[in-house]
Amino acid sequence: MNNIARWVRRLALAGVLLCFVVVVLGAYVRLNAAGLGCPDWPGCYGHVTPLGAENNAAAQAAFPNRPLDTGKAWKEMVHRYAAGTLVLIVVLITAIAISYRQRRLLSVPYASALLATIVVQAVLGMLTVTWQLKPLIVTLHLIFGMTTLALLWWLWLSMPSTSWGSRPTQSASYNNLGGGSSAANARVAYDLALLGLVALSIQIALGGWTSSNYAAVACPDFPTCQNSWWPHTDYRNAFVLWRGLAINYEGGVLDNPARVAIHLTHRLGAVVATLALGFAAAFILLRKKVPGALPAAYAVLGALALQLTIGISMVLKTFPLRLTTAHTAGAALLLLATLTLVRRVSTR
Repeated sequence: MNNIARWVRRLALAGVLLCFVVVVLGAYVRLNAAGLGCPDWPGCYGHVTPLGAENNAAAQAAFPNRPLDTGKAWKEMVHRYAAGTLVLIVVLITAIAISYRQRRLLSVPYASALLATIVVQAVLGMLTVTWQLKPLIVTLHLIFGMTTLALLWWLWLSMPSTSWGSRPTQSASYNNLGGGSSAANARVAYDLALLGLVALSIQIALGGWTSSNYAAVACPDFPTCQNSWWPHTDYRNAFVLWRGLAINYEGGVLDNPARVAIHLTHRLGAVVATLALGFAAAFILLRKKVPGALPAAYAVLGALALQLTIGISMVLKTFPLRLTTAHTAGAALLLLATLTLVRRVSTR
């Protein structure tokens, strides 16, 4: 049984690493304007690889408005190949959970939720292409990608390297805190960490909305926006979720004031998330009464500083591809660090 548990833990870690790659690749593909590099799904111009489409004029003729760009097509398909491999890993984890359900090796409801999440993610990936980069779908695609990453990471954190079912030795449960003020500190730390996680989740969603509406470049300066602390904005149109299907959203369809409103909201969200996460980490570091949580608190502060640095540098350096892609990677790292902090201060 221990061997199976170790394999599940390894699969979870492999899933985390691959899902991180998939999330970053998704950002890279979108920022390269390669999201429609293959206008059909799951293939590319009706073929498994862009090579087949490149040598088939009839396949390309089926999409006269989308001439084949081999470079963009390969970027999109590599992303799909990685996502498909991730689905197989999750299916395997779920199969193991069901096969060993009598021994409670792995929670079947949890594994089922993970499988359902990645299935929805795959459907959103299809709709991202077939609905021509609709902002709501692209944003949901990012959210479910991050959710898949979070579920896999939480699974790995919940499985000790020895056997399934025992508590991690560093967990800050009430039984290990001696009650009294230490238990109260753990309760406050947990609430603050959870609040930070909620703020970060909202900020990730705002980041997806900013990117999918091509609003990042609406404020090309920092800390001001268009040399003003509060430029002209259009909030009425900035957060309209549904504008119909018969629109190609590549490059964005919003006027500049609406994009400015989105960008400013994302910046304000960054302030809120920074304060929430910073306060949670600072509380744990200053009190030093929550066992096992200090490294996680330092990790949150480090990931937060890294993400803020990337975000500010991205604006000051006029949005180079490497930094805009790294901004998504930084968000994923910050999410993993925050989940680790929540796990370490969990009282459950």
